[in-house]
Amino acid sequence: MTDLEKLCSRVTEAADCAVITDDVNRRYFTTMKSSAGTLVVFPEKAYFIIDFRYIEKAKKTVTACEVILQDKLYEQINSLIEKHGAKTVSVDAGTCTLSELIAYQQKLNAEVIADTKLAEIIREIRTVKSQEQIEKIIKAQRIAEKGFAHMLDFIRVGRTEKEIQLELDYYMLKNGAEALSFDTIALSGSNTSLPHGVPSDKKVESGEFVLMDFGATYDGWHSDMTRTVCVGKPSDKMKSVYETVLTAQLSALDAVKAGMPGKALDKIARDIITKAGYGDNFGHSLGHGVGVEIHESPYASPSREDILPENSIVTVEPGIYLEGKFGVRIEDFVVVTENGCINMTKAPKELICL
Repeated sequence: MTDLEKLCSRVTEAADCAVITDDVNRRYFTTMKSSAGTLVVFPEKAYFIIDFRYIEKAKKTVTACEVILQDKLYEQINSLIEKHGAKTVSVDAGTCTLSELIAYQQKLNAEVIADTKLAEIIREIRTVKSQEQIEKIIKAQRIAEKGFAHMLDFIRVGRTEKEIQLELDYYMLKNGAEALSFDTIALSGSNTSLPHGVPSDKKVESGEFVLMDFGATYDGWHSDMTRTVCVGKPSDKMKSVYETVLTAQLSALDAVKAGMPGKALDKIARDIITKAGYGDNFGHSLGHGVGVEIHESPYASPSREDILPENSIVTVEPGIYLEGKFGVRIEDFVVVTENGCINMTKAPKELICL
């Protein structure tokens, strides 16, 4: 069963039909990238209404639903509503804008429902990945890992954070990435204590950490990884903190399995860091899902009750950040299995000194 067929089979949990217009979910269910288009989903069938700019491509690539050339959109949707006898229409409350909602309420010949149920259904479908989707994510990850290997030869004293960022971005895009998963983070020295710092003109100095958080996309699917390396010789404190983060990460990776709450996974890594005296220096969650968005369900966070389902994907990225001094983060991401996990990240993570 395709993901769109899954949505068709569950749409009546939200309403008689659903209307989806946001770029991410539209591409997810149709497999086609576009800046426009309306997906209308009924239990019996789905329709993709798309304008002239994309109609030729849609007819060739979209096979999961009927493709319709957009003319008068609301009249076309009303025609489908009448055809299928729908009385209620659900929109995704997580992505539908207020102006879109008002337009639907004024122009559709059905009751428009804007609660969270449709968003919950879509989230549940997207959380569990197919083997084909996992393979695309792995391809994205291999591109990122080639970028990391390249950077080990590029990084040296005198390089700026921006130069490191641009070189890594260019390498991934040149070597198969459709796009970057997100704005690459490349930090050095005291800036590594900023979990989501922005690359600057600061130059790398000897004896400093360089932290890189980055990813590539392949056919719409994202990868995500973080590595912290040292240029020159690290201090004993730097080595100790690095080993603490690595131990926390390895322990969490050993514990991952389907059915466990994300907060329980977070606790395993957090307890190790806290016991080492750095609990206040690990201020973000352990992990998040990755797929057609860089952050999606499930989440491994102290405040989340998310259960990690089989074939979901979650990052494992503990960190310690010492303000004004340095920071360390090590991030892999895994496929959750019944009795453990498959780590899709193959890049080395022992402390590398350049």
